[in-house]
Amino acid sequence: MSYIHREHHRTQRTSWLRAAVLGANDGLVSVGALVLGVAASQSSPTSVAIAGVSAWIAGALSMAAGEYVSVSSQADTEEADLNMERRALERHPQEEHTELTNIYEQRGLEPELASKVADQLMAHDALGAHARDEIGITDVASARPLQAAGASGLSFTVGVAPPLIAMWLVPASLLIPVVLVVSLAFLALLGALAAWTGGAPIVRGTLRVFLWGTLTMVATGGVGAMLGSAG
Repeated sequence: MSYIHREHHRTQRTSWLRAAVLGANDGLVSVGALVLGVAASQSSPTSVAIAGVSAWIAGALSMAAGEYVSVSSQADTEEADLNMERRALERHPQEEHTELTNIYEQRGLEPELASKVADQLMAHDALGAHARDEIGITDVASARPLQAAGASGLSFTVGVAPPLIAMWLVPASLLIPVVLVVSLAFLALLGALAAWTGGAPIVRGTLRVFLWGTLTMVATGGVGAMLGSAG
């Protein structure tokens, strides 16, 4: 029985993975740091809770809206390029064939073979061939605004959960150390998960997220403590 070699590439995950990791990391770091900063300023537990929940709602909506606008702009650019290519194929098919042939020649094919490949691909799907090989637009990498917005907003909410739950469950005297430890632990977990999902080295991905998150939280807590003392 013949063996069929199958490869499981991760490139198709890059669009949603980027938005999901960015959203979760931003939720965990920004809201965790905000809770620490407000708590360090000697504010009341009620004020800390209000600040944390407000940051959660505003951050999730902002992340989703920002991701939607950003990826929509990318989608508009892709659509404009595709429309331009459609017109070129209708008006100058031979020139477009020559252009595609030249691309394949530059990739290492002999001129005659490059021309035949261009013939067959254009006969099958001319716009798809030019979108992929001339412009660099593929189904895997194409912009999907709603998917990116949903992943970003939802992941922000998931990232917010650890520090907010810790804030509600512990007494005020333990709020700062517990929120800090919980946030940093989940930061490390997030870095490891993102690295594993994307096929990157787990230790490097974990340290990258953990160190920057630690720096952000310590700096925000320090600012909150200074402002509280000044007040």
